[in-house]
Amino acid sequence: MEKWIGATLPRLIFGNRCRQTGLHTLSPFFLAAGATAGDQVTKWIILTRVMDPPRVIEVTSFFNLMLTFNTGVSFGMFQDFFASRPGTLALLSLAIASLLMTWALRSRLPGERRGLALVAGGALGNIIDRWRLGAVTDFLDFHWQGLHWPAFNAADVFIFIGAFLILTSTFLNGTKNKG
Repeated sequence: MEKWIGATLPRLIFGNRCRQTGLHTLSPFFLAAGATAGDQVTKWIILTRVMDPPRVIEVTSFFNLMLTFNTGVSFGMFQDFFASRPGTLALLSLAIASLLMTWALRSRLPGERRGLALVAGGALGNIIDRWRLGAVTDFLDFHWQGLHWPAFNAADVFIFIGAFLILTSTFLNGTKNKG
């Protein structure tokens, strides 16, 4: 069983089907576009259907839907600086997302390619918010015993999954090269 997990599981997660079909060049673009679209659709639903009027919706004892707008970067850092400069942060984020897509197109590791595309797509979803609204729409609120994790959105989930794929792919590839 251990041998199966070590040999087969990575292939299931990071398979090379895209290379076999010749779509490997475009696959990061499709994945990034899907992440961006998924993020924007969820935000549209929250803004126009669920949070009209804005309120806190208790889903479980540890999870709420709650509309907030983040003018800063991760976890609201630098809000004071970027609140009056949403275009600056959007341009900086766009430059970083472009570099990530370039890296994704050049990467030979399928997991890394997918991870970079998800991070770029999530970043693009948040860039669209900054451009349109001057802030990022956040609505997922996890909490426990009065302690709240900063609210986040689907773009942040895609960024997290992408970072996980990049790290996992790098770790698995590094292990393969050593053995």
